[in-house]
Amino acid sequence: MHTVDVLVEALPYIKKFHTKKIMIKYGGQAMIDDDGMSSTVEDIALLKYVGMQPIIVHGGGLEITRSMNKLGKEPKFIQGLRITDEETMEIIKMVLVGKINTNIVSKLGLHGGKGIGFSGKDTSLITACKKAPQKIKNNKTGEEVIIDLGLVGEIKSINPEIIELLTANHYIPVISPIGIDFHGDTLNLNADTVAGELASELNAEKLIILTDVPGVLEDPKDSETLIRKINLDDIDDLVARGIIGGGMIPKIETCVNAIKGGVKSAHIIDGRIKHSLLLEIFTKNGIGTMITK
Repeated sequence: MHTVDVLVEALPYIKKFHTKKIMIKYGGQAMIDDDGMSSTVEDIALLKYVGMQPIIVHGGGLEITRSMNKLGKEPKFIQGLRITDEETMEIIKMVLVGKINTNIVSKLGLHGGKGIGFSGKDTSLITACKKAPQKIKNNKTGEEVIIDLGLVGEIKSINPEIIELLTANHYIPVISPIGIDFHGDTLNLNADTVAGELASELNAEKLIILTDVPGVLEDPKDSETLIRKINLDDIDDLVARGIIGGGMIPKIETCVNAIKGGVKSAHIIDGRIKHSLLLEIFTKNGIGTMITK
């Protein structure tokens, strides 16, 4: 009877989200562990089989850093952004497009999902421009220093035609966060931002960010203090109180921008938990933090 109860609980959500686009940003520790990846990909295949249209944008920062270390290239970051020279860009393409993307597509196939892998460069899906040099404060002198991030981009326009074509024909798009500029050059993009912008452009029902924490916590040291639902009007207060801070701020900004762009709800969940996607979408309480208007 417990199994029956679970299925009955899921039914209204299956009905509600049938044919809806579900944007999934996949990254962090959940991507490195093979068992975790298999669990996540199995969830995504199931979403497809019950009539939803899942779309995946994947990251790969940890794997890029690991590959750079192996090749004797020291990773450098400014305000969370990877400084990307030509050599680093080649490593990024190798890891994101050549390894992680194909790995996700392969695992989707094992579970009966028809995955198609590509990057933001394909069909000019994502046109970007080089990010302007950043002003940072020198911790020793207190003076502001201007740093050029190299081949790091910011999104200028999105052409969702290829995604619409694939989802209409029952494929699961798997997208690497790399863009192309007006000169045809490759730019490194933030995966969270790509997922949020695509979700808005595609009028997705949900944006789900798989990360390495349970969600937004009242007390960062206590997972029992999870805030399960946040309205947009609550965000400024939570930031002012320090409840939303550090690395959570850019993720929240991505969620807020997506909702303002037309996405119905955004979710930040712990991708390290097996079948976290199913638990978030098909149960009343979910397992992470949901952000809505």
